[in-house]
Amino acid sequence: MSHLDPIRSDAAYAEILENWDASFYSKYTDSLKVPETGARLLDVGCGVGQVVRKLNDVGYEAYGVDVAEPNIAKAQKLTPRCRLYDGQTLPFSSDYFVAVGALNVLEHVLEPEAFLAELVRVAKPGGRIVVSSPNFFRVLGFRDYHPHMRGLRQKFKNWQRLQAKRAKMRANPNAVRFDRMEPIVKEPFTPDDDAIVATNGLEIKFFLERAGCVVERVECTDRYVSGALDRILNATALRYLMFNAFVVARKR
Repeated sequence: MSHLDPIRSDAAYAEILENWDASFYSKYTDSLKVPETGARLLDVGCGVGQVVRKLNDVGYEAYGVDVAEPNIAKAQKLTPRCRLYDGQTLPFSSDYFVAVGALNVLEHVLEPEAFLAELVRVAKPGGRIVVSSPNFFRVLGFRDYHPHMRGLRQKFKNWQRLQAKRAKMRANPNAVRFDRMEPIVKEPFTPDDDAIVATNGLEIKFFLERAGCVVERVECTDRYVSGALDRILNATALRYLMFNAFVVARKR
């Protein structure tokens, strides 16, 4: 049994996704856009299809995949270019898309390192990769909604873990792996209780580079904020210690 099995048939979660504020997707959606009119784009973990629809509406040939049947049933009412997939192998040939993205998916997959490599595989050389996930190694910040982010003791552990990972990246890069977490089972459900991967910008960048990408930016803001504040938050390496992991890369 896979931890994804409950998600595959969770109609209630599809209802939640359908009612999310569109502004939640805006920065991610805009980051997938490329200058080429009609370019072929892919949203992995497309949910009920809002991002795919928006991209199609402005002239792109956008596709989406998701592991949940209720999500795809709703998505296909918006666009026939959304389809079910197994959560491991993307059902497309290599070098197929001009841009590929995954919004809040990486923290839920069984093999995150392979998942990132799969995103890169289906992107064309020179194509864009956009990955947005929570930063479970937060050291700075507030509104820490998950136990892996919350409290001074945990934040100190996060700092130590990041330093250990940096050292391993230098000394033994082949041994680097995302940390795994046990999902939280409780009522009521809160965001990312079902997360099983401690995602963070440092390792997303590392694995995209290992998969053959040039990372163009790593930010701690997954949504639009005022220009001045955005520049301040993302100006230094402190961005790896705050809020979220929003990474944009280009396949070599």
